[in-house]
Amino acid sequence: MKQLINLVFSVFVSGLTVSSGQLIVAHRGASHDAPENTMAAFSLAWEQGADAIEGDFYLSKDGAIVCIHDADLKRTAGKDVNVADSTLAELRQYDVGSWKDKRFAAERIPTLAEVLAIVPEGKKILVEIKCGAEIVPALEKAVDACKLNIAEQVVIISFNNDVVIGCRHVLPELKVNWLTGFKLNEETHTWSPTLNGVMTILKETRATGLGCMAEPTMVTPALVTQLRAAKLEFHCWTVDDVDLAKYLCGLGIDSITTNRPGWLRAALAP
Repeated sequence: MKQLINLVFSVFVSGLTVSSGQLIVAHRGASHDAPENTMAAFSLAWEQGADAIEGDFYLSKDGAIVCIHDADLKRTAGKDVNVADSTLAELRQYDVGSWKDKRFAAERIPTLAEVLAIVPEGKKILVEIKCGAEIVPALEKAVDACKLNIAEQVVIISFNNDVVIGCRHVLPELKVNWLTGFKLNEETHTWSPTLNGVMTILKETRATGLGCMAEPTMVTPALVTQLRAAKLEFHCWTVDDVDLAKYLCGLGIDSITTNRPGWLRAALAP
């Protein structure tokens, strides 16, 4: 079955006319070339021509919204420090760039306000909330305080249903997209969530769109048709493969998230 899917995928891609309408989103910034979720990575993403950046955010012990993917600093700073148990000042002590390269040793965990401040006019930011709905009040304040056109430039994304519901309630002018991966059950050979399950959650949370992993078995014309019929946006992550990107472009999705924004844009150019 997998071989058949791959064959169909290859034939489909070979016949595509690639659209230039999809936004290129820099995953955790230009994270192939710079340490993820740092000001260096976000600045480089703009230099590479990204249409948007995506970053991950947690709430610190003292109520600051900080940009980091993991709940602790083990992977990016080599420290057994939990984000939720630390103040902003404590978190700022740690180097989160050297793991990538020595030249990034000065990088520290940025705040949401700092990242919002470098989003250029006409560009977007996808703010992925990694913790729970406890962050929503602080998020509302941070968004209201920024100088961006928030309805056009700021998108909230989350795997957490309660976060999506909470943000839709307090920030109704913003786009808030629900995120999901897809998991294959090796015994039953079925994927979850199902298409019907995805559509149910989108309706229950009042999400404005879907962001999902770029799994061709699940990301199909049928999914796109249902999303468009419901007037919902459709975004995919994380794509560093040209053929997969072309397939997604052929489906007419709204954006492709990648670790290599400059490279992918050049690879998709006519």
